[in-house]
Amino acid sequence: MSERKCSCCKAEISRTILDNNYSICPKCGNYMRFHARKRIASLVDTGSFKEWDENLLGDNPLKDEGYAEKLVQTAGKHNLNEAIITGEAKIEGIRIAIGVMDTRFMMASMGQAVGEKVTRLFETSRKKKLPVLLFCCSGGARMQEGIVSLMQMEKTAAAVKRHSEAGLLYISVLTNPTMGGVTASYAMSADIILAEKGAMIGFAGRRVIEQNIGEKLPDDFQTAEFQLAKGFVDDVVERPTMREYIGKILKMHSKKKTKLKPKASVVEFMPVKPGENKNTPWQKVRIARAHERPTTLDYVVKMFDDFVEFHGDRSYEDDHAIVGGIASLNGFPVTVVGQQKGKKDLSDAVYRNWGMASQSGYRKALRLMKQAEKFKRPIICFVDTIGAACGRDAEERGQGSVIAELLRDVSIIEVPILSIIIGEGGSGGALALAVGNEVWMLQNSVYSILTPEGYASILWKDNSRAEEAAEVMKMTADDLYELGIVEKVIKEPENLNKENMKDMCNQIKGEMIRFLLKYGRKNGSFIAKDRYKRFRKY
Repeated sequence: MSERKCSCCKAEISRTILDNNYSICPKCGNYMRFHARKRIASLVDTGSFKEWDENLLGDNPLKDEGYAEKLVQTAGKHNLNEAIITGEAKIEGIRIAIGVMDTRFMMASMGQAVGEKVTRLFETSRKKKLPVLLFCCSGGARMQEGIVSLMQMEKTAAAVKRHSEAGLLYISVLTNPTMGGVTASYAMSADIILAEKGAMIGFAGRRVIEQNIGEKLPDDFQTAEFQLAKGFVDDVVERPTMREYIGKILKMHSKKKTKLKPKASVVEFMPVKPGENKNTPWQKVRIARAHERPTTLDYVVKMFDDFVEFHGDRSYEDDHAIVGGIASLNGFPVTVVGQQKGKKDLSDAVYRNWGMASQSGYRKALRLMKQAEKFKRPIICFVDTIGAACGRDAEERGQGSVIAELLRDVSIIEVPILSIIIGEGGSGGALALAVGNEVWMLQNSVYSILTPEGYASILWKDNSRAEEAAEVMKMTADDLYELGIVEKVIKEPENLNKENMKDMCNQIKGEMIRFLLKYGRKNGSFIAKDRYKRFRKY
């Protein structure tokens, strides 16, 4: 047959056109079924794929009538021995282990052969010290294998865990559909979880849920975009950009890391002289809050290359007040986390909750920091918040508990952490991203126990005395440098904004490199103890 029918718009499309368009319908943009070998060919370096366990077959453990015959018929029809192909390949020259599931084989349901091939994929890649890239799709458990199919969930999950404990990368890509036992085992256990545009992802099926709760679900329920909003995937990626996207991630996790060196082009750091800044504390508060003041993402764009943003807390939602991901600093991989104030317009400010993170934001930050520790990446934090989100939802979902967990766990992370206060640093919401081996402040930024308005309201029952409070709180960069709370004060251009921040960013970048070189010579235990000593002195 030379044509395939689109399941969405019903158009008849030439297979040649589909093969040249990643099996995407040119009429309506629908993502049609992408066969495993075609997907592999679209991703890996030409001629680099070597298949593993090609002839591994399952049996009929429950002696289900007709099952053995169906396996043979399905294999012959689609030239597939099972619902997954595994092997070794290269993407942009980097060796990986790869697995791709194929729904043509019994809806890619997981029986003992699929579970065994997935388990061997992780076991073999652990021995070879290879990252794993696994494209998941499945209707769930293989019903004909019953309880034996159920056992594959724990077997594969355990293999993933052993691979992870060896310090190796696992990228999972969820395609349409990824359901049931595959979702609840290896598909959602990756370091980085991506989803293909429009994929259906879940544990229970839509019809089962609707029957159980007696109501119709929203149209976008269980889609990749729904899972992104709910915090369960790092990003939704389109097929044509998948190879480039994954290649970028692999390069930043490659064992062949760039050796970090200071660059001659970096502007020399100019320390701020005591008393040089004539602005009053209250004026600095107002400058720190200024609408035109650059945000975390502005600094990321200016100072890093290849930034890949990751989303979600893996628990409830993606909090837009915290942004984070991986990036390159002069070719050296780092993890970047920061508070992001929405400043484009009112809707952007609401979307970012004015930079006030909920517990989901702090869970996301902690997840990314722990991931950085696993892969021995330094962490750069940008602090800019009036404080943590405050409200009924925050309290009901444990805001204080989550910040406490973050402060506790980050204290022992064995990679260097640098925190830079770029605007406001308010209360525990700011401290959560300021547990650094060093903390720096921009010249007109502020850092304090709470806002001057809050301080005046609590102590004097009069928040109109905020300007007076700013004077006595010792919240400016000069004050905090003198108190030993921060290690560096960074000089700002007058009326700092996105247009005049370049030279200052080059200075910060140069100091970042020196910071990383300093801690690059230290082991993890020393780095964690050094951070403990820093806070112990207070």
